[in-house]
Amino acid sequence: MLDIILMKAPAFVENFKEQFDLNFIQKDRWKYMVTGLGNTLKITAVAAIIGIVIGVLIAAVRTSYDKNEESLKIRGGFTWFIMRFLNFICKIYLTVIRGTPVVVQLLITYFIIFASSSNGVGVAIFAFGINSGAYVAEIFRGGIMSIDEGQFEAGRSIGFNYFQTMRYIILPQMFKAVLPTLLNEFIALLKETSVAGYVAVTDLTKAGSSISAATYSYYMPLLSVALVYLVIVMLLTKLAGLLERRLRKNER
Repeated sequence: MLDIILMKAPAFVENFKEQFDLNFIQKDRWKYMVTGLGNTLKITAVAAIIGIVIGVLIAAVRTSYDKNEESLKIRGGFTWFIMRFLNFICKIYLTVIRGTPVVVQLLITYFIIFASSSNGVGVAIFAFGINSGAYVAEIFRGGIMSIDEGQFEAGRSIGFNYFQTMRYIILPQMFKAVLPTLLNEFIALLKETSVAGYVAVTDLTKAGSSISAATYSYYMPLLSVALVYLVIVMLLTKLAGLLERRLRKNER
């Protein structure tokens, strides 16, 4: 068995070199992969930031309404109406975004909302950011609701209003609690960007498909794409582990 493997090894190496040259070296096709990787990382990073901003705002509105619903009812008036209206809008947003496929949202954004735009990367960032915001909002809301009520009372006892308590006491604790779940959302977001090619964006997956279409060779380009995604996810997971350990050290 070992003899057979050793006999076939030179042929395998030669075939690998030929395939590598065909798929990446000839006509500088490796540039497709570099461009695709750059667009994938750009879309993921900016969409994640948009998702965090949207998530914080929606989580703040929904938890403020849930925690103060009874007192708002008693006081009534304009504040009660505004908070109820904002909570209703947030619920519609969460229901629609989480209830429809991200690829459909991407196509609607590109072909309907921004039909006159030729900036596929910008449209993809917007679509994925809106999509991510819905999931991040529920992650943050769960994190805020898990904080002990005594933390809110502690904020009020030192003179903070509700929003100051959220900013200085609740949100820092919430971010520590939801960090692992938040990382999983960003990993999912990274992989979801693989459908950006539907709107003429040369992302990593689209780059691999373009090379395969040009060379009629599929295993090396597509396996390379999978390997790049795997490496990025492993790096993100490693980074999250380092952050968690640092946060635990700071708590001691």
